Amino acid sequence: MRLSRFRWWHIDQVLPIEADLFGAEQWSPAMFWNELANGHHYLVATDDTGDVLGYAGLALAPPDEAWVQNIAVRRDAQRRGIGRVLLEALLAEAAGRGARSTLLEVAADNAPAQKLYAMYGFEPIGIRRGYYQPSNTDALVMQRNQE
Repeated sequence: MRLSRFRWWHIDQVLPIEADLFGAEQWSPAMFWNELANGHHYLVATDDTGDVLGYAGLALAPPDEAWVQNIAVRRDAQRRGIGRVLLEALLAEAAGRGARSTLLEVAADNAPAQKLYAMYGFEPIGIRRGYYQPSNTDALVMQRNQE
């Protein structure tokens, strides 16, 4: 597996992963284009052939806050540590850019993701009711402070 910068040409490979994992709540191509155009820090994990296995994004909120925008790993590549590697890379980027606090939103019914985030020191700080649409699923807001 190799981590590299998420570029516009990765969007076509990312969209089927979005559709499979998130269904009606998937991000559109325009949403990814917007994230890249705004200079947010995005990474892709690829295999030896260049196929995208997963991706992740981070947005900085000056002066000292960062938000994990998304982390997704292709279903057939899950449980191989790719999500952990992506998260660690985002956290390193946040720390390197002076973020003292990193936050994220995760579906309240996504226990595996919550468990991963908790392993990295994220703690629940709030709930956004009906955040994910159209399912009306709540989002758990989690925060991790830099040490």
